[in-house]
Amino acid sequence: MAVQLAIRRKIARLKSGQPPRFMDLFSGCGGISLGFATAGFESVASVEFDDKAAESHGANFESISHGKNRQAHFKARDITKESPGSIFQDLGIAGAVDEQVDVLVGGPPCQAFARVGRAKLRHEAHRREETTAETAFLVDGRVNLWKSYLDYVRETKPLALLMENVPDILNHGGENVAELVAKELREEGYDVRYTLLNASWFGVPQTRERMFLIGVHRDLDTEIRFPAPTHFTVLPSGYEGTRATARKLVPEQGSLQLDIEHGHHWIDDPSPTAGLPSTTTAREALADLPPIHALDLLASGGIRRGRKDPAEPVSYTAAVPTTDWSRLMRQWPGFGTTDHSTGHVIRYLPRDYKIFNLMEEGWQYPEVWQFVETKRQQLLDGLWRSGRKKTADSARIEQITKDWTLPYDPKKFPNKWWMLYENKPVRTLMAHLGKDSYSHIHFDRKQARPISVREAARLQSFPDGFVFRGSMNAAFKQIGNAVPPLVSYAIAMEIRSMIGCQPMGDMRQELLGLDLQPAATTGEDKKKCVS
Repeated sequence: MAVQLAIRRKIARLKSGQPPRFMDLFSGCGGISLGFATAGFESVASVEFDDKAAESHGANFESISHGKNRQAHFKARDITKESPGSIFQDLGIAGAVDEQVDVLVGGPPCQAFARVGRAKLRHEAHRREETTAETAFLVDGRVNLWKSYLDYVRETKPLALLMENVPDILNHGGENVAELVAKELREEGYDVRYTLLNASWFGVPQTRERMFLIGVHRDLDTEIRFPAPTHFTVLPSGYEGTRATARKLVPEQGSLQLDIEHGHHWIDDPSPTAGLPSTTTAREALADLPPIHALDLLASGGIRRGRKDPAEPVSYTAAVPTTDWSRLMRQWPGFGTTDHSTGHVIRYLPRDYKIFNLMEEGWQYPEVWQFVETKRQQLLDGLWRSGRKKTADSARIEQITKDWTLPYDPKKFPNKWWMLYENKPVRTLMAHLGKDSYSHIHFDRKQARPISVREAARLQSFPDGFVFRGSMNAAFKQIGNAVPPLVSYAIAMEIRSMIGCQPMGDMRQELLGLDLQPAATTGEDKKKCVS
C-alpha cells in the first residue's frame, strides 16, 4: 500500500504540470544526466565514485539541481556505503525518500562485463599467479554493482528507470545479467524491456552499441517504447558476434521482436530505404574547431610534456556553425557557446607525430607496425649505402631505432592505433582514451595527431559548453566512460511520454533539422499528459 501511495503521489504531481525528477547512479561526468536535463527533467542527485567525474557533474548540473545544499552535488560518493536518504539529507532535500525520484537512471561500471575489461582482469590475475585467473572477470566486485542499483530502486520507488551497459552483459560467463535485473524488477512491480541501440542510429558520429533496459511501474499501465532511429548508417564488421548473441534471445520472425517470457526486444538496423538521413561523419562532427598541427608545434616548442588543461579556451574558425552537428554542439539548450569552446588540447607524443603524418585513413596497428618496421630498415639501409656504414656511430643507429620502433605486438594489440575515416562515423570511444588516445587519430594526417579533448567530446555528443574538471587524462576518461547525451535525450523524450508528462518540443527538429514523428501514445497516455 505504501508503494502504491508513493507512486500515485508522483503521478499526480506530474499531471499537475511539475517537472519530472531524476536521480543518476554511476553518473560519471553526466552523459545520461545531460540527456534527461535537456528533456525537461530536474536533477535530484547523482552518485559517482570518481572524484573528478563527480566534480564535472556538479559543475554542469549544480544550477538545475534539486535541494538547498547544491555544493554537495560536487562530492564523490560510494553507492555501496551511502543510501538515498543520507544523500538527500546531505543535499538538503526534505520529505519522504520514496517521493523524490520519478526516474532512476544509471549505468553500473562496465569494465568487468566488457570483453576488453575481461582480458585486462585475466592479465592482472595471471600476473599475480592466481589459479582462477581465467575466470577473474566473474568475481570482479563491479559485476554485482547492479544489485546496489536495485537497492536504490526499492528505496526511491521511481515511476520508471533506465539502465545502460555494454552488450556483453547479455552473456557474462553464460549468464544474461540483464535478464537477472529484469526478473528482480518485475518482483518490485515493474514491467521491463531491454534492447541494443547503436549511437549512430541517432546521429551521433560514433558506432557505439550499448544495452539499454527500461522499467516502468505497472500502476502507470503504459507500453514501454524505445526511441525510433533517426539516422541510417552501415555498421562496420565486428558487430556481428555480439549482435548474434543478442539475436538468439528472441524468435526468428518479424522486425521488432518481443519474447513474452523474457524482456528482450530486437530492433533491426535502420533500412537504407527508410528515407533517414545518413549519420554524422567525423568531418561534420569536428567542423569549426581550429586545426592543430602537431609537428609544427613540436618544432617551435609550442607543445611539451606536462599537464594540459581541459578548461583552456579555443576560438572557432567560423562565426556561425557550418554543419548541423556543429550547430547542435554550439547551440545545445543550456550549454550554448558564442565565439569559443574549451579543451582543444592534445597529447605530447614526440615520437609518433611523424608516424601519424604518414598514415592512411583506416589504418590500424598492424598496418602501422609493418610500415614503421619497413621505414626503420630503409633508413638504416640508406645510412649504410651512403658510405657511412663504417663511420656511422652507434648513437645514430640507436636514435633511428628508437624513433622508428613501436613497442607493442601487432598480433596482441590490433586495435591499438586507428586513423579515423573522414566521411564515416568513428568507432567506440573507450575509457582508455585517458591513457593513450591512439585509438582515435585525426583523419587529417597533416595535423599528425590524435583527437583533442573537445573533439572527443563532440564525437560523444557533449556540447561545446559542457565543462570537464581535472587533467586532460581525466577528461578523456570521463568522455570515454559516458553515455552519448544525444542517445540519452532520445530515450528521455520517450520516457517523458511513458510516465505521463506534458508534451514538449524536440530540440532535434530545430538544431538538426530532423522531421520527427510524434511518439505513438495510447488514449490513456494522452490523458496523463494533460494537466
